[in-house]
Amino acid sequence: MVISTGRLRLALLFSRLSGVGLVLGTLLFAFSLTPSLLPRPLMPQGIVSGLSFTAGYALGVASHWAWAYLHIPEPNLRIERKIKWVAAAICTLVAGVFLWQASEWQDSIRTLMGMAPASGTRPFSIALIALAVFIFMLLIAYLFKRTFRLLSRKMAHIVPRRVSYVLGTIAAVALFWSVLEGVIYSLALQIADRSYQQVDELIQDDLSPPDNPMRPGSAESLISWEALGSRGRRFVTQGPSGEQIGRYLDEETPDPIRVYVGLNAAETAQERAELALAELIRVDGFERSVLVIATPTGRGWVDPAAQDTVEYLHRGDIATVAAQYSYLPSHLSLIAEGEYGVESARALFTTVYDYWTTLPRDERPRLYLFGLSLGALNSDLSFDLYDIIEDPFHGALWSGPPFRSETWRTVTSDRDTGTPAWLPTFRGGSVVRFMNQHQGLQSSDTHWGDFRIAYLQYASDPITFFEPAAFWREPDWMREPRGPDVSPDLRWYPVVTMLQLLADLATGSSPPGFGHEIAAEDYISAWAALSEPAGWNESQLTQLREYFIQAREMDL
Repeated sequence: MVISTGRLRLALLFSRLSGVGLVLGTLLFAFSLTPSLLPRPLMPQGIVSGLSFTAGYALGVASHWAWAYLHIPEPNLRIERKIKWVAAAICTLVAGVFLWQASEWQDSIRTLMGMAPASGTRPFSIALIALAVFIFMLLIAYLFKRTFRLLSRKMAHIVPRRVSYVLGTIAAVALFWSVLEGVIYSLALQIADRSYQQVDELIQDDLSPPDNPMRPGSAESLISWEALGSRGRRFVTQGPSGEQIGRYLDEETPDPIRVYVGLNAAETAQERAELALAELIRVDGFERSVLVIATPTGRGWVDPAAQDTVEYLHRGDIATVAAQYSYLPSHLSLIAEGEYGVESARALFTTVYDYWTTLPRDERPRLYLFGLSLGALNSDLSFDLYDIIEDPFHGALWSGPPFRSETWRTVTSDRDTGTPAWLPTFRGGSVVRFMNQHQGLQSSDTHWGDFRIAYLQYASDPITFFEPAAFWREPDWMREPRGPDVSPDLRWYPVVTMLQLLADLATGSSPPGFGHEIAAEDYISAWAALSEPAGWNESQLTQLREYFIQAREMDL
């Protein structure tokens, strides 16, 4: 009796599900298991698959509503049940085949990137996670349906019934969106911001204030040890010393200068910029041959692979200045604090650049900008071309530029005919050039002028190549020829591809040289071409690349 009752409830639940929704949901679920740019961990894959199934099911339900709304005749109940059971059997078969293939697809990307194959019962775990996500989304849909019906009934007293359905839907969407964005989203960001701020303020046990009075954070510094923040303390103390660089080069070299201002060092972005300039002057940063304005990522991180390499290339005769603008990681800051990061980057650039322009041209350092990820975006927005055209700085290196970068999007869209979107050539490369792990900045035959912009990007980087438009159209970078680090099995599917790229952006990881992990050896090629440091030939650059590769392997 208990068994028959359970079967009856299961049959009743199944009869309420949309047959068209199950078919479309299964198709999108199956497509979600195919590879994208990066290998996806188990939990993100299950969430993407669950959301894909939900999206397909929702499309099926919406099409059924539209069918009924237009009063188009439907098949009788008996035929509809048979169709539904046949569809369920086909869906189960398709889902099983694609789940069986899922591990091999993900491992194909891992093999391409030199990673070990994934282990564990991925197909069963993915299916369970996807089912849990679908059930959760059904509960949300049920709440939405109850809200819609309540609002529609209220409106039916003053407007026609069909109009009340439309107005009820709009009102329900507005209500749910306001709760999601205005309450849940804002609260989550506030909690995340406070948590990351507390972490940033912690004093690391393995670090101590520098004894050298010419270092930020020392007793004589204008910036206290506490005001550097967690990322700043590591930045100013853990770079290569002049002794280390000199030992490698077999010559005497000075200590590179690093100046960093934490977010809690002053109240406003302008005050932090002025503090950074004062400290840079105090430590004789403008006496060096090269000066770099580095814009950090969201949490204030400056990539050591970029910073250490440029300091070796310029034999320690270099100063770098950076200012923190957020506590949140870049993928959250891209959404939450983009304008705040722009304000900070612009204040630092303007303050340093204005002072730099007052110095004699034959005595001041060569000036470069650097930014990775969100730092590349904000570094790009830190200056106006018309403000620097009379006295331009020397160049900029922007690595892993995010999809929101307007300059990057414009240059990529207007690329020279016949060049791929993942490695474009723009107007012959006279000002802007692109490189990846296989092709350097010197590939163009055109003369590279005195003002230079360099993009270092990988075709498998979701931060760079994510685009919301992938929801309804195939991105240019997916067309042939493909990037060398992109899976040949990657295909575009409506809705699904956008969800896959979003998961890659938020949770994807890769070894250096792929995805959003820029390798030190590629930074060496980029900095060498952009800034042309003296005393290096190709053989010596190759040796330096090997030196950093070996150092990275020893740290693993």
